[in-house]
Amino acid sequence: MAQGYLAMVLHAHLPYVRHPEHEQFLEERWFQEAVTETYLPLLWVFERLLEDGVDFRITFNLSPTLIAMFNDELLRQRYVRHLEMLRELAEREVDRTGNQPEFQGTALMYRDLVSRAHYLFTEKYHWDLTRAFKRLQDSGRVEIITTGATHGYFPLLGVQREAVYAQVAVAVQFYERNFGRSPSGFWLPECGCHPGDDQILKRFGIKYFFVESHGLLHASPRPKYGYCAPVYTQAGVAAFGRDMESSRQVWSAKEGYPGDFDYRDFYRDIGFDLGLDYIGRYLPEGHIRSHTGFKYHRITGLSDYKEPYVRQHAMEKAALHAGNFMFNREKQIEWLAAIFDRQPVVVTPYDAELFGHWWFEGPQWLDYLCRKIHFDQRTFDMITPGEYLSIYPCNQVSTPSESSWGWNGYHEVWLNGANDWIWRHLHKASGRMVELANNFPEAGGDLRRALNQAARELLLAQSSDWPFIMKTGTMVEYAKLRFETHISNFTRLYEEIRYNRIDPGWLGWLEQQDNLFSEIDYQVYQSRHLSELPRSLSQRIPVSA
Repeated sequence: MAQGYLAMVLHAHLPYVRHPEHEQFLEERWFQEAVTETYLPLLWVFERLLEDGVDFRITFNLSPTLIAMFNDELLRQRYVRHLEMLRELAEREVDRTGNQPEFQGTALMYRDLVSRAHYLFTEKYHWDLTRAFKRLQDSGRVEIITTGATHGYFPLLGVQREAVYAQVAVAVQFYERNFGRSPSGFWLPECGCHPGDDQILKRFGIKYFFVESHGLLHASPRPKYGYCAPVYTQAGVAAFGRDMESSRQVWSAKEGYPGDFDYRDFYRDIGFDLGLDYIGRYLPEGHIRSHTGFKYHRITGLSDYKEPYVRQHAMEKAALHAGNFMFNREKQIEWLAAIFDRQPVVVTPYDAELFGHWWFEGPQWLDYLCRKIHFDQRTFDMITPGEYLSIYPCNQVSTPSESSWGWNGYHEVWLNGANDWIWRHLHKASGRMVELANNFPEAGGDLRRALNQAARELLLAQSSDWPFIMKTGTMVEYAKLRFETHISNFTRLYEEIRYNRIDPGWLGWLEQQDNLFSEIDYQVYQSRHLSELPRSLSQRIPVSA
C-alpha cells in the first residue's frame, strides 16, 4: 500500500482572442502556439501512456474561454492554415540547414513535430480538441475541472457577489454541455481565494478547489496537516494547498529544471534571427518580428552566448530530472507518512503552457515521470483530488485565508498603479448588469438577446488577463483596447436596454464578433440566486447543549 499520494494539476487557460474582422491577428498566435507546443504534445503523451498501460493520474483544468476557442470554427480554420504554413517553413528549414550539421538534426526534429501536430489535429482529432480531452477523461486517468467563465479574479470582483456567482454558473453550465457531466473540481482563477466564495462553489456541486500554500498555512483554525491534506471550508468544499517544494523544482527557471543549460532556449528564435527576405512570409503582416517556434540553441548559460541545441542531451536531462523529482517526492512522502496518521497528498499545480511552450522538454519530462512512478517505485501513487476525497471523506473544517499565487501571494498583481483604474469601471458595470437582470426577470426577443450580449461583454471585460498584462508590461495596448472595448460595448447595451432603443443591426454584429457562450442566460446575474446559497457547516450542524 502506498504511503502517500502525488496530485499533479495542470492549469490550461488563455483569454478569448478571436478577431474575425482581420485576416490575420497577432494575438491569435497565442492560441496557435499553445495548441502546437502544449496541448497537442500533452495529448500525445497521455495517449501513449494509456496505450502502454501506465497507471497515471493528472488533473487538468481547461478554462471555458480556451474550450470556446477549441470549438470555434473560424479559429480552427485559421489554425489549420497556421499548421500548413509551419509545414512549409519546416521543409525550407531542412534545406537551409543542409550544410549546417550542428542545426540539421534540430530542423529534422521540427519537421517531424509539425507533421505530427498536423496529423493529430486534422486526422486523429478531426479538428476537435475538446472531444479529445473528453475521451481522456472517460478513460479514468485524467480528471478535467473548470474555472471562472472568463477567468475573472474573484477577490476583487466580489464587490457584487452576483458577479462571482455568474462567473461560476456560466462556467459550470458550459462544462456540462461540453463534457456531459458536472465538474467535480474548480480552479480559482489565479488561485485567488476569498472566504465566502466557497458557498457559491457548493451551490454548483463543486467538491474541491485549490489555494496557494499560505492560503492553508494561514487558515483559521490552522490545519493539523498543513497543506499536505485538504480541509473543508465552512460551506463543505475541500481546499487543497499547493506544495512549495515540488512547485519550486519545476516552476523556477533559476532553481528548477527548466533552467538547465542543456534545455532549449525559449528566446532565441529564427523569427528574430533571420532576414525578412526569408522569414518575413511567416511573420504577422510579413514584417512583425515574433516567435515561429523554430529555435536552434540551448540555454547554455546566463549570458547572450548560446550554443546549438542537442536533442539527445536534453532528453537525457529530462529523464534525469524526472527521476530526481520522483526521488524527492519519495523522501518527502516517507517523512510525512511517518508523522501523519493518514496518507499525505502532495499537490503540485502548474500552468499547462509551462510544458512544451516555455519548457520545450516539459511534455517528455512528464512522460518520463509518469512511467518512472508506475514502474520504478512503490512509495506513492498518483491520484486526483476527487479520488483522495473518496479515500478520506472526513477532514478538518477550516477557513483558508485570502490569498493568490501571484507575486507576493495576495492581490497586488491585479490591483496596482498600472491597472487599478479598471476596477471602478468593472464594479459599475457589474452593478448595472445586476440591475438589468433584476428589472427584467423574464425577457424575450431582441431584449433578451441584448441582455445576454451585455452579460457576455461584462464577462469578457472581467478577464484577469487584462490587468495581468498591464502589470507585466507586455502587449499592454492590446489589453487596454480589449478592456475598453468590452466596457464600451456593455455601456452602450445598457443604455439601449434602459431606454428601449435597441439597435438590432449593431446587436447582430456584436453577437457575431463576441460570440462565446452561445447559450448564456443573463438571469445568472439576478440577486435571487444569492438567497439560494448553502449555509455554513456551523449553521447546518446542530450544537449540543
